[in-house]
Amino acid sequence: MLCDLAAIQTLISRGALFALSHSGGKDSQAMTLQVRQVVPREQLAIVHADLGDVHWPGTLEHIQATAGDLPIIVARAQRSFLEMVERRGRFPSPQQRQCTSDLKRGPIEREIRRYLRARPEFSGVVVNCMGLRAEESSSRARRQTLRLISRNSVAGREWYDWLPIHSMATDEVFSIIAKAGQCPHWAYAAGMSRLSCCFCIMASVSDLTTAARLMPELYAKYVTLERKLGHTLSMSQKTLEQLTQVKVADLLQGTPSAS
Repeated sequence: MLCDLAAIQTLISRGALFALSHSGGKDSQAMTLQVRQVVPREQLAIVHADLGDVHWPGTLEHIQATAGDLPIIVARAQRSFLEMVERRGRFPSPQQRQCTSDLKRGPIEREIRRYLRARPEFSGVVVNCMGLRAEESSSRARRQTLRLISRNSVAGREWYDWLPIHSMATDEVFSIIAKAGQCPHWAYAAGMSRLSCCFCIMASVSDLTTAARLMPELYAKYVTLERKLGHTLSMSQKTLEQLTQVKVADLLQGTPSAS
C-alpha cells in the first residue's frame, strides 16, 4: 500500500471515486478498513456482487454491519451460477472462470460505470479497489498493485485497479479486523479458510467438506448437477462425494459419513 500512496494521493486530490469491491470475506473487510484511513469518506463506495443461493448466508448483512456509513451498491448477474453451469454443460475451470467474469467482474464493473455516470463530481475517474493478496497464489503475486485499465478507460472515463493489501499476510488481515473491533464473517469461525461461493472450483478438500456439513441442501444441488452433467466441480475429476467422503443421502438424514 505504501508504495502506491503518492499516486493514490494524486487520484484523491483529483476527486476520484474509490469503489471497494467487497465479497464479504476477510480480505475485502481488511481492505475496506485500510482504505478508509487514506481516502475521504465522500469518495468511497462499496460494490458487492450478490451470488444468490450459492453465496454464504448473511454475507450482505455482514458487509452492511461492518461498512459503517459507506454507500453499498449491489451488483447482480442475469443468471445464477447453477443456471450458468447447466447452460454450459460443465463447471468453470481455473483457465475458464466464467463464474468470475460473468457473475462478479462484469456486474461489478457495470454498476461502477452506472454509479460514476450519475455522479459528475468524480469527473469520470474511478479506482477499483480489490482485496487480492500476493500470498494467495503465484499469479496474484505477479499482479501490479496499481495500474490503468485501458479497456475500461473509454468514453471520458479513467479507470484504475488498485490492490491495497497485496503484500499482507493472512494473520495481518485478521489482526486489522480485530483491531477495528470487528469480526470476520461467521463462516471462518465455522471452519472455512476462504469466503467465496460455498462450493468454489478453487476450494480445498477441507473447505468443501466443511461447506457440505454447513450447507447440506446446497451441497445436494451440486452433487445432483454433477451427476446430471457428467462433469465435476473439481479439476481432479473426482466428484464432490468422492472428495469429501460425505454422502448426500446420509448428510440430509443428519448422519454424514465423512471420516
